[in-house]
Amino acid sequence: MTPWGYHVMVNAKNCLAPAIRSADIIRGFSRRLVQEIDMVPYGEPQVIMFGTGNKKGYTLVQLIETSNICAHFVEETNDMYLDVFSCKPFEVEIVRKVMNEVFYPEKMETQFVTRDARML
Repeated sequence: MTPWGYHVMVNAKNCLAPAIRSADIIRGFSRRLVQEIDMVPYGEPQVIMFGTGNKKGYTLVQLIETSNICAHFVEETNDMYLDVFSCKPFEVEIVRKVMNEVFYPEKMETQFVTRDARML
């Protein structure tokens, strides 16, 4: 049986500080990622500053026709946490490539899972 959904979670350590502090760069990243993984955006990316203290940073939400892309950028540590979920398959390596080319993380950890509630 084909899985219902594909979910990649990426933890990125010590990204380029000016990039994770720029709503314009984050919006551009979202648009580029959507295009490169061959998705269709549903509306514009939402990029909003959230949190206080060690939680402060931009949060990105981009709806796509097949689900969503969400990320949080932590200013205190320059870390980034990204989730891409879609019922349409996509290439995880493209997600990592775009992250590397925009945010230049020192290290990345990637987890990929398929999801299917029909299997429960």
